[in-house]
Amino acid sequence: MNGQRSKKFPEHIAIIMDGNGRWAKQRGLPRSLGHKAGVEALKEIVRYSSNIGIKILTVYAFSTENWARPVEEVDYLINILLVDYMKKEIDELNKNNVKIRILGDIDELPSSTKRQILEAVELTKNNSGLKFNIALNYGGRKEIVDAVKKIADMIVNEEIKATDIDEKLLTDCLYTSGEKDPDLIIRTSGEMRISNFLIWQSAYSELYFSDVLWPDFNKDNLKEAIDEYEKRDRRFGKVK
Repeated sequence: MNGQRSKKFPEHIAIIMDGNGRWAKQRGLPRSLGHKAGVEALKEIVRYSSNIGIKILTVYAFSTENWARPVEEVDYLINILLVDYMKKEIDELNKNNVKIRILGDIDELPSSTKRQILEAVELTKNNSGLKFNIALNYGGRKEIVDAVKKIADMIVNEEIKATDIDEKLLTDCLYTSGEKDPDLIIRTSGEMRISNFLIWQSAYSELYFSDVLWPDFNKDNLKEAIDEYEKRDRRFGKVK
């Protein structure tokens, strides 16, 4: 696909990775094995995205609302699965020139998990290939609130005036500062909602909903989503 790209090829794809629990339930397995299978799917999608020339891949790994899940599930996701992924995959990601960026508030994570994440970010910070954004302890509304707090501090410190506030300023204060908004947002498992994900950045994103549960989502499914995206006519409120 890389050599046959159309002008409509998406530069930034964001994915809501949904369906791990249902995948496990259908097979009579514990939810933890569903999440583990989901990580395997993520590895393939990251590798494929890098190979075909996607510039930014953003995945919804853990939301601010996910803390309400059972304690043992949260503990597995945060303290075991995430750390294990970083340890095992970071060398390959770095070798493939992937740059990791974290979107969200990782100060609330356990110190050992936070340390592993920051090491991965530091190791890959100068890479120039695929930008791999991991939305972790992320909430779209919290992101906007945090941006507003930054702006309020600027006003208090007399760095700007209230009249200086515009869309660009707020955008520059978001976790995704400096990055292009998603061209395409994919949600798996048949659910049709954004679930507090990139709610500012997705104003003009194309949405694609797949019935495939995340652990079964593969490069062919991603290619189908991209093919569908390329058929769409993005007007951004204008008339052609």
